[in-house]
Amino acid sequence: MAQTVGIVGLGYVGLPLAVAFAEAGDQVIGLDVNEETVAAIGRGESHIEDIPSERLAATLDRFEATTDVAKLSAADAVIICVPTPLSAQREPDLGPLLSASHAVARVLRPGQLIVLESTTYPGTTRERLVPILEEGGLVAGQDFNVAFSPERVDPGRTDYTLRNTPKVIGGLTSACLEKAKDLYGDVCDVLVPVSTPEAAELEKLLENIFRSVNIALVNELAMLCDRLGIDIWEVVDAAATKPYGFMKFEPGPGMGGHCLPVDPFYLSWKAREVGFATEFIELAGKVNQHMPEYCVERIVRALNDIGKPVNGTKIALLGVAYKAGVGDMRESPALKIGWLLKGLGAELSYHDPFVDEVPELELSSGGLDEVLGAADCAVLITAHPDVDHDAVAASVPLLVDFRGVTRAGGADNVERL
Repeated sequence: MAQTVGIVGLGYVGLPLAVAFAEAGDQVIGLDVNEETVAAIGRGESHIEDIPSERLAATLDRFEATTDVAKLSAADAVIICVPTPLSAQREPDLGPLLSASHAVARVLRPGQLIVLESTTYPGTTRERLVPILEEGGLVAGQDFNVAFSPERVDPGRTDYTLRNTPKVIGGLTSACLEKAKDLYGDVCDVLVPVSTPEAAELEKLLENIFRSVNIALVNELAMLCDRLGIDIWEVVDAAATKPYGFMKFEPGPGMGGHCLPVDPFYLSWKAREVGFATEFIELAGKVNQHMPEYCVERIVRALNDIGKPVNGTKIALLGVAYKAGVGDMRESPALKIGWLLKGLGAELSYHDPFVDEVPELELSSGGLDEVLGAADCAVLITAHPDVDHDAVAASVPLLVDFRGVTRAGGADNVERL
């Protein structure tokens, strides 16, 4: 039976979710504080790469975007999908989440289901969201339902989507869990119920901490291999031939995006609150945070080897988004690499077909031939598809490759991580 679903936050998580529910035949009310975003959605213009405007426009008869929180009172279920960033002190910043919770609390009615999807530390749903929702006198688990179901969005990915990615759900009560399963059954083929919201909250952190720790391990080995004169890419490829007990991770210039650079710190903060030191997790964070500095050291060394100082050298950054095939700049290591190089006096340019401007570096993307033709050195930070990187290597005096995509070329002017 069709339901009415409210979505709070129409960004990388919320907009694809809203479109999916609308495509499933549900009525969707999407709330966002950004008036320009709401207006664009109303015109059928998508600001999220994974949702083409044509796909969005086809749902507008069932999908209303608004800035009016009062409209959420008509929803059978409300899903909160707002950012959970870190503060300047790298501690959880729940400001957007708490603001959204207060907004939902103002229009909460008996029988509604409220689901939190924003990644956060264990206990957030029960200890922070529920008390706010109960301020009006209704009781969670009795008068209304509450659940946590972590988002698993991987921007740019097409093989695993909302539909075929298993959906983890933890309800405040067994009845809350059943309501949440009924909700997500419209858009997800496989549901994975867990016993509590805390289990679901920690499950999401484990997913990303697993990646963070393994990326840190291979990044640290890359730095060691540099000292030992061993090719880290050869080592990783050889290890990956083992058919069991090994999962391949590749080194790189650092982690970006909305999850990996942020989520481990949520658990570390929560652990300190209960007097536990997550040394393994924090060490991985330190290694990965240091990678942009290490990459700049490698650029400096590579330039020294050809008799050039960084100061005054024209350096072209190739790919500034945090991952290949998307224009997402959140926490991209390119920002720190570029900032450090500018501080050393480098003359920067960049090419990225997915990112038109980088205000933080006061740069706009140039054509590939244009930036390579003027460059003394090119630095490959993100290996976007449909780029002939061996041809790139042949067109510049020096290429520093932090993604290992030129391994087969064997050019003498290439320095690899």
